Amino acid sequence: MTFDHFNLEKCVDGLLPVIVQDAVTLKVLMLGYMNRQAYEKTIETGKVTFYSRTRNELWTKGETSGNFLDVVDIYSDCDNDTLLIKANPHGPTCHRGTTSCFDTPAEEGFIRSLSALIERRHREMPENSYTTKLFIKGVKKIAQKVGEEAVESVVEAVDGNRDRFTYEACDLIYHLLVLIEQMGITLPELEKELLRRHS
Repeated sequence: MTFDHFNLEKCVDGLLPVIVQDAVTLKVLMLGYMNRQAYEKTIETGKVTFYSRTRNELWTKGETSGNFLDVVDIYSDCDNDTLLIKANPHGPTCHRGTTSCFDTPAEEGFIRSLSALIERRHREMPENSYTTKLFIKGVKKIAQKVGEEAVESVVEAVDGNRDRFTYEACDLIYHLLVLIEQMGITLPELEKELLRRHS
């Protein structure tokens, strides 16, 4: 999709509004604007670049903070006058140090947020992190933990212990997310497969 694809007559000052969404958690991160040069630089570099209306210049999100937004997918809306960019953020998006420029509830989409945190742990491998230790031990150990937590969840379910089942099911989900990351699979891939089965 080239910049000429867009209907700029409906855009203020000929600038394309751009909504950026976390590709994993689906949390809306920010709103910015693009001109042709910003759009083309975004396509070329794979990092979200905007046009600053106050400074009258291009700026790549993260060029000073290091909190870049790596492009995953780009979508145009039905009128071709707004963009949605799904991106992988490197750290907080907002200048306040928050994940998003919008103050939506933190619990929104928590499993996706947990998945994103696990992906960051895998990428950064911080010391003294339990998740890091699992990745170091490898797929066999992670798979073993998934098996153990699955059995414990089943036992508590059969015993009718709701509180203990909830606890063990959370352990199971966490370890399964670690295994999913270890296998190089994303939640959107799983959703796509589930949707294929459903249809």
